[in-house]
Amino acid sequence: MSDQPRTLVTCALPYANGPIHLGHMVEHIQADIFVRAARMQGERIDFVCADDSHGTPIMLRAEREGITPGQLIDRIWHEHRADLADFGVAYDHYSTTNSEANRELTHRIWHALVARGATDARGVRQFYDPAKGMFLPDRYIKGECPNCGAADQYGDSCEVCGATYSPTDLRNPRSVISGATPELRESIHHFVRLGTFENELRAWLDDRRAAGGLQPEVLNKLAEWFGEGLRDWDVSRDAPYFGFEIPDAPGKFFYVWVDAPIGYLAAFRELCEHRGEPEAFVEFLRPGPHARMVHFVGKDIIYFHTLFWPAMLMGAGLRTPDAVYVHGFLTVGGEKMSKSRGTFVNARTYLAHLDPDYLRYYLATMLGPTLVDLDLDLKAFEERVNSHLVGKFVNLASRCAGFIHRHFDGRLADALPEPEAGDYAEAVAQLARVRQLYAARDYAQAMRRIVEVVDRANEYVAARAPWAIAKDEARRAELHIVCTQAIALFRLLACHLKPVIPATIARAESFLAEPGGFARFEAADVPPLGRRIAPFEALMTRIDPKAIAAMIEASKDSLDDPPPAAAPSAQATPVDPLAPRPPRTAAEGHSATITIDDFAKIDLRIARIVEAEAVPEADKLLRLVLDLGSERRQVFAGIKSAYDPATLVGRLTVVVANLAPRKMRFGISEGMVLAASDERAGPFLLAPDAGAEPGMRVK
Repeated sequence: MSDQPRTLVTCALPYANGPIHLGHMVEHIQADIFVRAARMQGERIDFVCADDSHGTPIMLRAEREGITPGQLIDRIWHEHRADLADFGVAYDHYSTTNSEANRELTHRIWHALVARGATDARGVRQFYDPAKGMFLPDRYIKGECPNCGAADQYGDSCEVCGATYSPTDLRNPRSVISGATPELRESIHHFVRLGTFENELRAWLDDRRAAGGLQPEVLNKLAEWFGEGLRDWDVSRDAPYFGFEIPDAPGKFFYVWVDAPIGYLAAFRELCEHRGEPEAFVEFLRPGPHARMVHFVGKDIIYFHTLFWPAMLMGAGLRTPDAVYVHGFLTVGGEKMSKSRGTFVNARTYLAHLDPDYLRYYLATMLGPTLVDLDLDLKAFEERVNSHLVGKFVNLASRCAGFIHRHFDGRLADALPEPEAGDYAEAVAQLARVRQLYAARDYAQAMRRIVEVVDRANEYVAARAPWAIAKDEARRAELHIVCTQAIALFRLLACHLKPVIPATIARAESFLAEPGGFARFEAADVPPLGRRIAPFEALMTRIDPKAIAAMIEASKDSLDDPPPAAAPSAQATPVDPLAPRPPRTAAEGHSATITIDDFAKIDLRIARIVEAEAVPEADKLLRLVLDLGSERRQVFAGIKSAYDPATLVGRLTVVVANLAPRKMRFGISEGMVLAASDERAGPFLLAPDAGAEPGMRVK
């Protein structure tokens, strides 16, 4: 085995209950750039990920779709893997947490925690849905906030006032699954006592602080959590639940956040076994400087990766993370991603309209080592790609390659005399800093330095004007030198851009006749003198603003074809744990302010659903017949993915009664039922409180 440390790099596991979206891609692209650049520095890197495939949301979605959870997660796994690969995210292995390797490792770690005396079992009181026959996770309970009284708040926190609380504190709680009033029941739950590991965790944090494995913002937050005291961690869930059953505890299952991070190790184990080197996995698990483990995660899941995950590994005597690199959230146009505005863009929707290297480059121009949020400003996105990549980088080669083929049979000059040789050496020295910036995850500074070098290269070409020199046959040697210098600088820049825009640089490597491609950064330090290059073909085209507009339009909600419901996922939770949670503002998704007169124009009425059936010709629609007290109306609602029609009959809901009828190919829709949804979950039908009757006006 080489003396060089072996580094395992992972990303947070996408939840297997919905598609990959651009918010996910921030992390996966950031990690992929890091891995590609490290390999071009000669480092030994293994890059793995997996789908997070367990939990209540997956169980319920599979039930709604009439398939097994296994069938659902298999379908999503193929979709996720294809999306990531098409964005150029080159995992060595992409697995699922629902694997035998993960089950075995989860049991191994659990048995070690039990043997250490770090676990406990005791009774807890929690809400139970009598209609569904299951205990309810916090996010499947809604009610009125016990602090400010806001309606329709989740069971763990209020989105209006920012208060956190227990689900049992909610006023007028209800199940978001069935609408039933939940009952408090007692159940035996299993816990990990985090306090058992407090001294070890503090020592681990001190080591990470010294080594730079945690950002200052994360260290500050961890100091707060330690100051509050480490609470016992509830690691079990009751049947029915899709996940791994806890050994010797029938009907009890591991909470998804137990086996999800263990999935990092399970994926790596599978990779090692596939390569025929299972001993490499065993050696990796052993603590010591011979290996490193690096995680890229979003700032919403810091707690799990810097407290729970290291504690589990400590309890099992295994290697702990050497670095947890945390990134901020992605906004679009300065606001939270929104389906109604078309800015909640799925990866596959983006890929249908735009080159993935465009987004990879744009994100790289903003990504740094801190936790600041990133904004996808679509106009800046268009301008930056068109200017930096097409107008400067690609143009450097396109404006000179033709002269090499017309006058020199496609062969570059055999030498670069001064001053060209000195200019080239200076560019090499300037770009050497880019390699260090990649390692420091400061891609924004790296891109700025690359743009500076490409600007100087284009200034050189503009000053020498090869198109003018070409008119004078006596200056052929000079023309040859000028164009060779331009192509050599383009090659040097291409090599340093390879971690960011790999697909574009693969085409550049073919043009440059680069044998085997750029495996190392230093491969371009020596200019390609005397080499024959291929005829130039377009490497990248300018972004057409119409393509951006089409992508946004394709991402918008519609009554006829709303997007699939997404489930609650830690990876997508838009709550920043590093800052106080203020009341929501218009910039966070609210519409513009209206007057009371504007609101009075909307006739909201209580309605009882008396008939409900699926629309065979539509994937997403249910046909509802509503009793409004004095009349009945037919409404088509895009809620098929969330509700069994049989469960809706008899329910009260709220309808917009004065909406103009809409003619659809299935019939006339005479109103609109109200439902709530965002990227976390939905749609959820609005339900009035007890005592409301059909026909009553909501005001």
